[in-house]
Amino acid sequence: MTFTLPDGLAPEVYPLAWLVGEWEGSGELSYPGIEASAFRQRATFDHDGGPYLTYSSSISLMGPDGEAGQVWQVESGFWRVAPQAPEGVELQDFQHPLEVIMTEASGVISAYMGAVGNGRVDLATRFIASTESGPEVRGATRMYGNVKGELMWAWDMAAFGQELQSYAAARMSRVDAESSDES
Repeated sequence: MTFTLPDGLAPEVYPLAWLVGEWEGSGELSYPGIEASAFRQRATFDHDGGPYLTYSSSISLMGPDGEAGQVWQVESGFWRVAPQAPEGVELQDFQHPLEVIMTEASGVISAYMGAVGNGRVDLATRFIASTESGPEVRGATRMYGNVKGELMWAWDMAAFGQELQSYAAARMSRVDAESSDES
């Protein structure tokens, strides 16, 4: 399938164009002190013509029969291709520096830096802040990849006194009419 840039997308975010649209799928979360659970996720990457993408995601635990259950996490944010890589960061061919700000309904705000290129995004936290009642999270990494037109992602986290380790992963399919890159 041929990939088409979304109408009105700012040239600054062309490296992120493959993400634009709505995605839905399932995954699993597991972390020390948290019971392993299957979940459903819906994520949206959108734009308003500015030099960034808007992002929103909602994760709901799945009930015993696969039905939607308790809302586990809701987050939103902004993704932008940075004008240059931070000092000391070397990018590989076809990679662009990336900055992402995410806010979680649980009271966590995270700033990630990373790279996007060749249908893959790698992110690591630059800083994390929590509200007084928010969870204690010290660091995180996220990876997103376009695998044959599906969005795969993994989230590792250092929280609740634990070292950085796998927290959640999912596989999502595009649910809107936007074109997708099948490579």
